[in-house]
This record gives sequence, structure tokens and C-alpha cells, in this order.
Amino acid sequence: MIAMTRPLLVAAGLMLLPAAAFAADTIANPATATLTLTADGVVSAPPDTAIVSLGVVQEADTADAALTANNKAMEKTLAALKEAGVADRDIATSSFTIDPVMSYPPQKSDGTQEPPKITGYRVSNAVTVKLRDIAKAGGLLDKVIRVGANDVRGVSFTVDDQDSLMDEARVAAMKTLETRAELYARTGGFTLKRIVAVSEGSQDRPPMPMMMAKAVPQAESVPIAAGEQDIRATVNITWEIEPAAQ
Repeated sequence: MIAMTRPLLVAAGLMLLPAAAFAADTIANPATATLTLTADGVVSAPPDTAIVSLGVVQEADTADAALTANNKAMEKTLAALKEAGVADRDIATSSFTIDPVMSYPPQKSDGTQEPPKITGYRVSNAVTVKLRDIAKAGGLLDKVIRVGANDVRGVSFTVDDQDSLMDEARVAAMKTLETRAELYARTGGFTLKRIVAVSEGSQDRPPMPMMMAKAVPQAESVPIAAGEQDIRATVNITWEIEPAAQ
């Protein structure tokens, strides 16, 4: 990386020059040739955190009855989470809704249809849970399902502290760009004079592979597979180039 340090310092120094100097350089060199390349650096790591979205859905004839039933089941669910060691800061309500349950009568032979009727009410309460010990995820899911959580919306995985991994991905991208630029220079008959621009593109973190089976009373725990997560850095570099010496 020592070879890359000097061009970067030169590029940084250019930013300190007054605007007039840039204008003069542009007039003197109106056709400066450049090479711009983009590369991805990818670092794979096993996730250390699971994000679980789960909740309780209850229906009853009245909104009050549905709410009461939902509250009881949700209280048991939250208690199970805390008993398993999940901290309050890692549990957050993500949605709460009360909706009417509608009945739509069939169309009559004469083409008419009676208006829909409210036959009950549905209450849904969901939370997002951050599990810092993935090994306990399967057992925890089984436990909360047993006590009343009947709406498991999904499980995803992530690396909690990605800063150091992102730096590794950036270094990998820079090395790829350096090698690729030197290849183009050798085959294209030019030399890399200096780096004039460096930028970082979007970071792509695809969803993690996940396997989850529906819990049954006899199951010991819900099987979970965390897989690996790719930490990706996209780097763009522009070099000023000049013809190779003959």
C-alpha cells in the first residue's frame, strides 16, 4: 500500500490549490487523458447478530375482547424474551394495528349483493428483536411461539460492527484497482501519472440465507442457519495518464 500512498497525497494536495491554478492548468492542457476504473472489495464473515420480527395476532367479536387477548399473549411473549436474556434496548415495537374483520356475502342470482358486514376485530402487535447470540435464536423462537407469539414475520442476520470489515473491503478494492490499472497501462502503452479522484460507491449487503421451520409442541427448537454475510465496498479511481516513454 506504500505505492498507493504517494499518489493519494498528491491528489489531496491538489485540492489546496487556488481555483485560478486549476483554470490555468486546464487552458494549458485542454486534453488531459484519464483512466477511470471501478472495483468491488468483498469480505465474508459469519454474522453475529440476528434480527427477528415477531408478534401476536388475535381475533374476537369485539375490538375490546381482541385487544385483551392480544395484550395477554404479548405480555407472555415479552416476558419470555426477557427471561431468555434479551435486553429492553433490543426489543422495539414495530407495528400495532386494530382492523375490522369483514364478511362479504356472495352475489345473488339477480346480480345484486349485500354490503359487507363487520364480523369481528383483529388486533396485531409486532416487535423487532435484536439477538446478540445467534446460537440461542432457534430455542428462543420456539419458546416465544409456545407462549403465544403466532406471527413470526422473518429472521435476518448481520454483523453488528462492520467498520473494520468495511475497511478490509476498501483495501481489497484498492488493490484490485491498482493491479487492473497497471495491466491497462502495460497493454495500452501509457503510464499512470497520478490519481486525480477517488470515490466510494454504494455498499451492497444482500439478505442472509435463512432457514426456519414451523414450531410444533414436540420440537426442541426452531432450526436456524445463519450462513455468511458479504461486506462490500465499491471504489472508483481516476488516474491521469500519459504516453509511455519511447
